[in-house]
Amino acid sequence: MAVADDPLLRPYRLKHLTLRNRVMLTSHEPAYAEDGMPKARYRAYHVERAKGGVALTMTAGSASVSRDSPPAFDNLLVYKDEVVPWIRELTDAVHGHGAAAMIQITHLGRRTRWDKGDWLPVVSASHRREAAHRTFPKRVEDWDVARIVKDYADAAERMKAGGMDGIELEAYGHLIDQFWSPLTNDLDPPWGGAKLEDRMRFGFETLKAIRARVGADFVVGVRFVADETLEGGLTRQDGFEIARRLKASGLVDFLNVIRGHIDTDPGLTEVIPLQGMPASPHLDFAGEIRAATAFPTFHAARIADVATARHAIAEGKVDMVGMTRAHIADPHVMRKVIEGREDDIRPCVGATYCLDRIYQGGPAHCIHNAATGRELSMPHVAARAPARKRVVVVGAGPGGLEAARVAGERGHDVLVFEAAGAPGGQLRLASLSPRRREMAGVIDWRMAQCEKRRVRFRFGVWAEADAVLAEKPDVVVVATGGLPHVDVLERGNELVVSAWDVLAGDARPGANVLVFDDAGDHVGLQAAESLAKAGAKVEVMTPDRSFAPEVMGMNLVPYVRELQKRDATFTVAWRLKSVERSGNGLLARVGSDYGDAERTRAFDQVVVNHGTVPLDELYFALKPLSSNRGEVAYDDLVAGRPQSVRTNPGGAFSLFRIGDAVASRNAHAAIHDALRLMKDV
Repeated sequence: MAVADDPLLRPYRLKHLTLRNRVMLTSHEPAYAEDGMPKARYRAYHVERAKGGVALTMTAGSASVSRDSPPAFDNLLVYKDEVVPWIRELTDAVHGHGAAAMIQITHLGRRTRWDKGDWLPVVSASHRREAAHRTFPKRVEDWDVARIVKDYADAAERMKAGGMDGIELEAYGHLIDQFWSPLTNDLDPPWGGAKLEDRMRFGFETLKAIRARVGADFVVGVRFVADETLEGGLTRQDGFEIARRLKASGLVDFLNVIRGHIDTDPGLTEVIPLQGMPASPHLDFAGEIRAATAFPTFHAARIADVATARHAIAEGKVDMVGMTRAHIADPHVMRKVIEGREDDIRPCVGATYCLDRIYQGGPAHCIHNAATGRELSMPHVAARAPARKRVVVVGAGPGGLEAARVAGERGHDVLVFEAAGAPGGQLRLASLSPRRREMAGVIDWRMAQCEKRRVRFRFGVWAEADAVLAEKPDVVVVATGGLPHVDVLERGNELVVSAWDVLAGDARPGANVLVFDDAGDHVGLQAAESLAKAGAKVEVMTPDRSFAPEVMGMNLVPYVRELQKRDATFTVAWRLKSVERSGNGLLARVGSDYGDAERTRAFDQVVVNHGTVPLDELYFALKPLSSNRGEVAYDDLVAGRPQSVRTNPGGAFSLFRIGDAVASRNAHAAIHDALRLMKDV
């Protein structure tokens, strides 16, 4: 499609504001705040997306307007006057690259905890607890309403003073729609009751106060739930009526449509779907809202690819399409569209590592773009090196391919050895599961990028030290990964199989299977799911107090759904001690880290998931011959500076090992290792 004909590249006029195209980052909280302020790291993240060509970057999923709305996931604190100059720096920088900047402000209501921030009672329109944050709220009083309405107006005024182009109020899962929903409002009129008009009163009082403070020339929108999909909650019909009332009020300039509820992990994953779930599931619904209201309508929910976004605009479903996770994976989506390089866009694979980290209290990282959130020290595009070097990479898993890609981008001569007949390592194994098929995109994209940079590959070759040395390398990267660690029992290790064996199809599924998961990652649950689908009776056992803690909330949902459907059992706080034969079956002895309790259980197959043991023989063979003896200067690594260790002047090459060749971690860790080492080679 010619650039001039691309619906995505048509400008959009929103009130007085002209947006340069139809793609935006919807409000989201990457959790990069420092002391509740959007300082250098936060600013660099949004500026990179502005450089990449997005029309509008919506900052701060849920910037808190009040002290009794403490940060649930490192939210910005817009109830503080000190936020204004930080907002001004951010907006000026974003504007400098041609993008508009807005911010979402909110009161979280019950969607936070009383033991955060200033330890104030959490407030809502009822005492009903939100399952996700486990807090029993105080029922709001009249003086709370007056106080919070003023807090909203104060925060909006601060955002205007900071140069923002507009604000968005959050009304899904937060205080405003906790008033709207019959499920979370048991107040009497005028703030509650059977009439929608009364339940919406708090939201309208808030909008009136904001308008009185910021004036008519400032953009104000609402991101709202138009159907909670919960029995007794806001219905589709309610949502259309809410949309009409918001438009008719004259207080709102755009609607950002949400469908679903976020008070539980399963609910959240329906609102923000992940891999293996339908793409753009609520786009048509958003289009119906737009058609019914003839009002500016925005929407985002797993619109991860340009083709779907283009369809959304071309068919008039929405006026602005949100591609937020897509821009976490690749901040330069729109620049590549403009330049006719859509095949270079790093795909969002729906892993949702970004959001899972936020909801676990950590900063957002993309599963396969280690520069996201690290823009101050890591490049999204590596600069050309001053001199061309010979780089040998051993291993074509995610870490090895990233090392090869970055070295190729730097202009080096790169050769990759891989023992298997195809690239991918553990990720290729993970992608064999139909629900996680998109993980192959991490590998496929890197292979395509390596091909463009003329990286050479030798598959089916087990690289010995002599083969590496024969290439006369300047740099060697050992990315050989690891092998399953199953030698963890007091006895009977030879009687168990690894979770990898199950996923690869090397171990035939048993009928009555124990999956002992002492790693708590995807591999154990994938194996359990595979076995259950094959008809096995499955028990997942862990010594931890909760199962699969490394998988995290949103990604846990589809596993639990599938395993519960197939009547799997989850057993926590028990450790597999030993296995022995018993007739045609196996007898498992289990104990507890909590005391001396012990029991025996009968199975016909025992599967162990205990991480990996590094495949590091090549590294140690090459170590004495290298100029740095494999040493990495951690201070320089963390600061993003080049490595300069030279402990062996006679060494002919620099040597690094990355990923699981060092220790059992995850794909992001391997990719991060590769990027921060190779960006300066």
